Amino acid sequence: MNEFNEFVREVFSAAGDIVIKSMMGGYLVYLNGKLIGDICDNELFLKRTPTTDKLLADSELRYPYEGSKTLMHVFDRFEDTDLITELLEGMYAELPERKPTPRKSDKK
Repeated sequence: MNEFNEFVREVFSAAGDIVIKSMMGGYLVYLNGKLIGDICDNELFLKRTPTTDKLLADSELRYPYEGSKTLMHVFDRFEDTDLITELLEGMYAELPERKPTPRKSDKK
């Protein structure tokens, strides 16, 4: 894991368990098991939710990688801990629960 990923994990961990997983040249960022964003080329992209659209209204919207179909907020306000807490709490409440993946023995 690179320094930027570790920095994101450290700063965001005040809001809960942050897991960063490698994915096709980028990274997926999870908060307490819910996917909240991507890290691509040392930039953090947060999913669009009512909370991020409201609190990050002045942030740039971009596609995180070539071929992406999802516009995301580019986040760079790491020094604003109150904003981070409010963002992550709101996002967590708004994002859907992760669907359980069926075990191989459950498939017929």
